[in-house]
Amino acid sequence: MNIVFLDAKTIGDDIDLAKFDSLGTVTKYSFSTDTQARERLANADVVIVNKVNINKYTLENAKNLKLVCVTATGTNNLDKDFLKMRNIEWRNVAGYSTDSVAQHTFALLFYLLEKLRYYDEYVKSGSYVNDVVFTHFDQVFFELKDKTFGIIGLGNIGRKVSTIATAFGMNVIYTSPSGSPPQAGFTQVDLDTLLSTSDIVSIHAPLNEYTENLMNLSNLKKMKKSAILLNLGRGPIVVESDLKIALEKDMIAAAGLDVLTQEPMSEENPLLAIKNSEKLFITPHIAWASVEARNRLMDTIYHQVKEMFSI
Repeated sequence: MNIVFLDAKTIGDDIDLAKFDSLGTVTKYSFSTDTQARERLANADVVIVNKVNINKYTLENAKNLKLVCVTATGTNNLDKDFLKMRNIEWRNVAGYSTDSVAQHTFALLFYLLEKLRYYDEYVKSGSYVNDVVFTHFDQVFFELKDKTFGIIGLGNIGRKVSTIATAFGMNVIYTSPSGSPPQAGFTQVDLDTLLSTSDIVSIHAPLNEYTENLMNLSNLKKMKKSAILLNLGRGPIVVESDLKIALEKDMIAAAGLDVLTQEPMSEENPLLAIKNSEKLFITPHIAWASVEARNRLMDTIYHQVKEMFSI
C-alpha cells in the first residue's frame, strides 16, 4: 500500500508519524500545490491531507486511490460527488480538538478581560518598582460570575465551553444560526437577544450559508459596548472590515480571534491596522493544535486506514 501525506507540515514536526510505516510505503510532503498533488498521487492508495484540494484536477492521475483521510473536521476541500463517482472513500475526524479549542477560548478571553498585556508591560517596564501602592488599578476588569456568556453554535466545542463558563458562575445562552431545535439542558435564544444581552459572545459554528458574514456591522452594533467577541469557528463568519470599525469606534470592548478569512493572514487584512493588543488579540489558528489533540487526530486516522484495509 502506498500512503501519501500531501501537507504533513500542517500536523507539526513534533508529531511522530512512524506508526504509518507499518501500514505500507509512506511518502511525506511538507506542502503540495494542486499541480504538485496531481503528480504526487499517481501511485497512491491512500492520501492524507489537510488543506489541499481533492477533486477531478488533483486526482486525474490517481488511478489506484481508494481512501482520502482529512486531518481535520471540515471537508470543504473535498469534491465528494467526484469521489463517489470514482468509488473513493473519504474520512474526516471530529471531536479530537474539543478540549483544546475550549481551553484556548478562555485563554483569549482572560488575556483581554483581565488586561494581561497591560499589566505584564507595566511590571516589566519597571513602573511597579517602588510604586507607592502595592496594587495598580489603572485598567479595571470584572468577574465572570453572574455575567452572560453567549455561544453561537452549540456543537461539541460549544457545549464544552458552556460547561466551563457555567463553572465560573456565568449564565450561558446560545443561538443556532441554522435554526436547529433546542438542545435539552441549554437555553436557546434568537441571535438578537444573544447579541444584546451577552457580556461575552463566543463563536463555535461551522462556516455555511447561515453563518458566512454573520457578524457584520449591523450585528456588531447590537452587542454591548462592554462586550468581548471571540471567534474560534471560521474566519469568514466575521466581516473583518466591519470588526475594525466596531473596535475603532468602541462599539464593543475587545475581540479575540483564532481564525481569519484568509490563512495565513493577508497583508490586505484590515485588522492589521489595529496594533492595540488590549482591543484585538489574534492567534494564528492554533486553538485546535495542542500536542494531545494532534496526537489524537493522527491516531484516529491511523486506525481509519487500518479499518479500511482490514489490517
